[in-house]
Amino acid sequence: MITDSRTRWLAFAVLSLGSFMIVLDTTIVNVALPSIRADLGFSESSLAWVVNAYMLFFGGFLLLGGRLGDLYGHRKLFVAGIGIFTIASFAASVSSSQAILIVGRAAQGLGGAVVSAAGLSLMMSLFTEPAERAKAMGVVGFISAGGGSVGVLLGGVLTSIFGWHAVFMVNIPVGIAVYALSLRLLPATRGSASGARLDIAGAVTVTASLMLAVYAIVNGNEAGWTSGQTVGLLVTAVALLAAFFVIESRVSAPLVPLALFRRRNLATANVMGVLWAAAMFAWFFLSALYLQVVLRYDPLQVGLAFLPGNVIMAIFSVGISARLVMRYGLKAPLGTGLALAGLGLALLVRAPIDGNYLVDVLPSMVLLGLGAGIAFNPMIIVAMSDVEPERSGLASGLVNTSFMMGGALGLAVLASIAASQTTSAIASGASQVAALTDGYHAAFAIGAAFAITAAVLGFKVLRIESSAATGRDAHLGELATAAD
Repeated sequence: MITDSRTRWLAFAVLSLGSFMIVLDTTIVNVALPSIRADLGFSESSLAWVVNAYMLFFGGFLLLGGRLGDLYGHRKLFVAGIGIFTIASFAASVSSSQAILIVGRAAQGLGGAVVSAAGLSLMMSLFTEPAERAKAMGVVGFISAGGGSVGVLLGGVLTSIFGWHAVFMVNIPVGIAVYALSLRLLPATRGSASGARLDIAGAVTVTASLMLAVYAIVNGNEAGWTSGQTVGLLVTAVALLAAFFVIESRVSAPLVPLALFRRRNLATANVMGVLWAAAMFAWFFLSALYLQVVLRYDPLQVGLAFLPGNVIMAIFSVGISARLVMRYGLKAPLGTGLALAGLGLALLVRAPIDGNYLVDVLPSMVLLGLGAGIAFNPMIIVAMSDVEPERSGLASGLVNTSFMMGGALGLAVLASIAASQTTSAIASGASQVAALTDGYHAAFAIGAAFAITAAVLGFKVLRIESSAATGRDAHLGELATAAD
């Protein structure tokens, strides 16, 4: 335990820099996607794997990364994760083929999962005094929201000046610095769960299941939805998922205790997380393509186009969302935020070929940023509202995992829908640009439906006791005040 306040905050700064690098990587790549597609020859649907490979491995190993930290020490895992992420970033930055890039992105996801799980545990161990911990968590919330804003803009700048390779290369010096400073400043931690067994079988089966499902969906248009390949992969994915549930019900230390899913709010929050993630990744992924391919924006213009929505998201995530929860409870801000995000995507359904940014794009960006900023904090709190305090970290991890998995599966579905609609439009005689726009419109519509469905679940299915909610809201208000 670090007792010196200055050293403690320096250690926190190192952890924050590592977390910022991981958050940055989730959005910095989106602006470079059209350039990556043109250079490496990705198809419209296979391009989703540049994002999916990262999300699948991040989500698949997030819970296991936390478990490994419990067993072997969080600093050791954090440093290992930074090392994996930095090496993977180098591999992605020099990749000259689709396969190398996708493998590099998968390794980045693995490293990012370990860094995220171990880093948060280390942050919590650094601060035991409530006021200091509140300030630290305020910074963490700002990094989570603000990192996306910086990533979009930085991705545009780097891609415009240096090319798409630079969006991966920028991680290398940062990763080396974090690795070196971590060894010097972070407190050595010992595993607190020695003797327990790792649920490797659970992690492998659930990750393999989702990877096969996404692969089948991404390639469904090309292989045929009723082909032996597509059906066989989906059946295998379902079998592996069933095996995962069997494993979790029998092992002594499961990756995910199945009893948690009997908790109404936790189960609902996980479903909402899947739907919301699908909608949000439709925004980042497909909007970037619409702006570059249809409106002919260069990468820097795309980054600037996303900036208003991301800034609004960051501002609301850092304090305003907490105050809304304090005043109105959990359900209203969560449901309203998701509904606003759905409305933002719905507006993009009418975005024309010759669209004007101020009229056709900016209103959607504002609504999406506003909705995501309002809904982020209550989504996590809802997931923990009916679980014991000692399991709150696992509950939060489950929602984060659902978010990553939902994003991967949802993006695969939406990219396939867009590609299918584009193919049909071309067959009907539409121009290439008009056909692509039709495809994006179809995907935006489905993404909007996902967000609205999540909002309905928030309003109608969640059950939050008034007294419990009031107590939590008051505590959240105290934290928000201390963080300011």
